[in-house]
Amino acid sequence: MTALRIEGRARIFGDGINTDYIITSRRKRESLDPQILRQYLFEEVDPAFASSIQAGDLIVAGKNFGCGSAMEVAVTAVLGAGIRAVIARSFSRTYYRNAINNGLLPVVCDTNQIQGGDQIAIHSTDQQEAGMQVINLSTGAVIVAEALPQIMLDIFESGGLVPYFRRHGDFRL
Repeated sequence: MTALRIEGRARIFGDGINTDYIITSRRKRESLDPQILRQYLFEEVDPAFASSIQAGDLIVAGKNFGCGSAMEVAVTAVLGAGIRAVIARSFSRTYYRNAINNGLLPVVCDTNQIQGGDQIAIHSTDQQEAGMQVINLSTGAVIVAEALPQIMLDIFESGGLVPYFRRHGDFRL
């Protein structure tokens, strides 16, 4: 594994952001194209949000991000907007797995030291034991994040589960 570094501007959300807030379920009936879905990202929470996203922005949230239904399209819309990672205090189990399987990095840590607009860096090292850090480049705060198992990092670095299997044919244990 190589060292991972993702940088971007923090876009803040609170606790209990469910998949229907990320993208309403009616939108998946219209299209599954990430470039179309991106325009509806968080439309129920903030109708202007999707038009304000810049590629590389990072979602920062509280507890239980992605709760509700297990809509994979809630990850697809985030990726379609050019967002590569979501940092949250906790994730619903299904959103967390859907994120990894589709190439979106879910980072679990205390998000209280991050404000909207802060520049954030997510960093991992070459050593598995070191885990991950979230660095608030705007304030200098360093937040220790939960380490991801190596297989999940490998899946993320491959771009998701399907590209991982195309490359490796099976899980490398």
